[in-house]
Amino acid sequence: MSAPTDDGSTSTAAAIAAGYAFTGPALDLGSVVHGGQPHPDAQVRVPLSMMTRHGLIAGATGTGKTKTLQLLAEQLSAQGVPVVLADVKGDLTGLSQPGAPGDRIDRRAADTADDWTPTGYPVEYLALGGLGTGVPVRSTITSFGPVLLSKVMGLNKTQESSLGLVFHYADRAGLPLLDLKDLRSVISWLVSDEGKADLAGLGGLSKATAGVILRNLVGLQDLGGDVFFGEPEWQTADLLRTAPDGRGVISSVELTAVQDRPALFSTFLMWLLADLFEELPEVGEVDEPKLVFFLDEAHLLFNGASAAFLESVTQTVRLIRSKGVGVFFVTQNPTDVPAPVLGQLGNRVQHALRAFTPDDATALKKTVKTYPRSDAYDVAETLTSLGTGEAVITVLSERGAPTPVAWTMLRAPRSFMGAVEPAQLQAAVAASPLLATYGTPVDRESAYERLAVRLAPPPAPVPAPPPAPAPERQPGPRAERPRREPAPEPGMVEQVLGSSAFRAFARSAASALGREITRGVFGTRRRR
Repeated sequence: MSAPTDDGSTSTAAAIAAGYAFTGPALDLGSVVHGGQPHPDAQVRVPLSMMTRHGLIAGATGTGKTKTLQLLAEQLSAQGVPVVLADVKGDLTGLSQPGAPGDRIDRRAADTADDWTPTGYPVEYLALGGLGTGVPVRSTITSFGPVLLSKVMGLNKTQESSLGLVFHYADRAGLPLLDLKDLRSVISWLVSDEGKADLAGLGGLSKATAGVILRNLVGLQDLGGDVFFGEPEWQTADLLRTAPDGRGVISSVELTAVQDRPALFSTFLMWLLADLFEELPEVGEVDEPKLVFFLDEAHLLFNGASAAFLESVTQTVRLIRSKGVGVFFVTQNPTDVPAPVLGQLGNRVQHALRAFTPDDATALKKTVKTYPRSDAYDVAETLTSLGTGEAVITVLSERGAPTPVAWTMLRAPRSFMGAVEPAQLQAAVAASPLLATYGTPVDRESAYERLAVRLAPPPAPVPAPPPAPAPERQPGPRAERPRREPAPEPGMVEQVLGSSAFRAFARSAASALGREITRGVFGTRRRR
């Protein structure tokens, strides 16, 4: 684009940019476009403190959503904020490598007043269950919970409720559910002759429903789901790290190996977010986020979701802000996100929308209604006119009010925009300090082994050996009778049971047991 002429566009752009002139730390997004030209002096920014008010990055395929995500992740890392993002196609592995200069980068830097410098960022590559290249991320079945597991398996409301009863029974019976074979064993036990009394005690689980759940578990295992569940289980603290130079670590969950299993990986990402919600302490309003979480391909998360699942997502998004965590949904169309969730997303980066079909036109009309009124733009027309790397933006100001709508030319990411070589990726994973903790799966005793003992046939009786002949009695010194210890004095047992030390031990044991079976908003287990 050529330099802007002063035909009123410059003053309009300056007026828009005045709504983005924040005093505290902020992320620089780009420059205002008005009158068909970028205005480098009119900058669009988002306050760092408002990143916990969540956000949406939307737009049609090929409009620049991934590059926007990359730009935000870079700047968050540079300001010391850890980031979690999903890399579905491998396009974001280049975050760890400096970008490649060129004429297009130079033009974009000039149009956005960006002192562009090629920069690599600290990245930790993760892989769900070790499928793909990355440090394995696993969850136990117990921690994953019945609501999320029902979403993965596509269970209906009745089946989801029945699965919840199975989890309740396992908690109560002391049967740890660590992997898929544990859950299969518990359900098989309940429908067996030996476990029918336990099944009757549950009251709400029929053999037919149990059979459906078992078949779905087999299907989940066939899709590779068995490697996602088990130990060592991922710990929340490993998402909240900073590099030695103070920059936030970007945890990139590599999903190329499982991109054909969207229900599985999208729900697993939601488990990571729910785990953060359960584990992190309340911090209230913060000057900068503790972590920002980007949920890419967000529409996959909500496709076919039950009412209970949607309610849990809504509650998590609403409450996790008080834990200092920001959540950004990345998807093609804002209507992919349910209204109760969409209403909580204060920061909007909307790339181009297409209106090729009546459904597209309806979605466009709904999207326009979510933006503040603008005298500078026809928002509907602008949304269909945006070029690649441009977006219509409105964010929350430092006082929590929406900023003016700004047609924005976004800055170019400073890291490499593309996938790194497989050898580089493997070397980065091999050098990870987390590999020693999570690299090797562990299979300790759990429900499968304990129920196998119950179902094992009793050992055959061994015939007793014939009694040995009694030895001849030899005269000798008289053996001394062992002295009998005196019986405890009356009241001694009561004194021990009533002692402060015993009461403290009992409270500790009861508290530990209570924590073990307490479940959070998704039915996930609280580990604290």
